Amino acid sequence: QVQLVESGGGLVQPGGSLRLTCEASGFSLEAWAMGWFRQAPGKEREGVSCTSASDGSTSYVDFVKGRFTISRDNAENMVYLQMNSLKPEDTAVYYCAADLDYPVRSPDYWGQGTQVTVSS
Repeated sequence: QVQLVESGGGLVQPGGSLRLTCEASGFSLEAWAMGWFRQAPGKEREGVSCTSASDGSTSYVDFVKGRFTISRDNAENMVYLQMNSLKPEDTAVYYCAADLDYPVRSPDYWGQGTQVTVSS
């Protein structure tokens, strides 16, 4: 059974950091582009960052560039999102997703999400 499970969310103060983890099971990440999306209350889900399967290319949406870093460990079947300098507007549910195409636009698989709340 294909499954993506996110963890690492929580409550953090503005300026703080969190590291999200996405663990895949039921398939190998090696051939898949992986992405992180987020959805804030009352807003549509939006892409945050993604990484290719082939050459490790990465891309970021403008509002997280320089603050977030995506990485992957194919051997461990894990994807990470390091989030630094967090802002209140980063508050959202963050989702991991897998797509055969890069960049990740129409994922085939989604995780259940992990809540990130940035507040003092």
